[in-house]
Amino acid sequence: MRLLVVEDEPKLAQYLHKGLSENGHVVDVVHDGIEGRRLATGGDYDLVLLDLMLPGVDGFGVLTALRAQSRYTPVLMLTARDKVEDRVRGLEQGADDYLVKPFAFSELLARVGALLRRGAPGGAQATTQLRLADLEVDLLARKAQRAQQRLDLTAKEFSLLALLLRRRGQILSRTTLAEQVWDMNFDSDTNVVEVAVRRLRAKLDDPFPAKLLHTVRGMGYVLEERDA
Repeated sequence: MRLLVVEDEPKLAQYLHKGLSENGHVVDVVHDGIEGRRLATGGDYDLVLLDLMLPGVDGFGVLTALRAQSRYTPVLMLTARDKVEDRVRGLEQGADDYLVKPFAFSELLARVGALLRRGAPGGAQATTQLRLADLEVDLLARKAQRAQQRLDLTAKEFSLLALLLRRRGQILSRTTLAEQVWDMNFDSDTNVVEVAVRRLRAKLDDPFPAKLLHTVRGMGYVLEERDA
């Protein structure tokens, strides 16, 4: 799943990024309300983790802008302010849940999972089951199968497959894959992306007649169903 973290405390933001990424999510982090508002209202996220006290625009302002566009992305508010009126205000303005700092990461992870399973109100559900041809991926259970055969993927291979599948039909460059899956700036001297794609292809495509993962020379990789 793709998550947006809007948090101005660098250590906490880094902690959230690391923990959520290790649990298979693609995570974007910003440290102020202005950038948070821009990404929340313009990006394609399954969940927003939103601090209340932010520079530029506070969390209430980000939340109000998001809901004003009739975007029902689930929002989990994080704050050190535990007054009842703050929690009530956040929920009334459209927050889906509220977690007071400091918190146990296990609790945050459980709340994130619950919100992703619940999806957005009004029938707009977060997509946790992805399919392409005979490929099925369960993002929450972190399981993948093809032609009803379980694919034994590493954590990085699963994250790579999930990203490609979420953006099926789009050519993703090695730079994009390196940034989104490995959280690293792409270095032309490293072959980490090529190695991971090769290993994923060996499990995803090699045992099956129809190929789904394709290389577009000079551009990157695309996951799509093609005519034989």
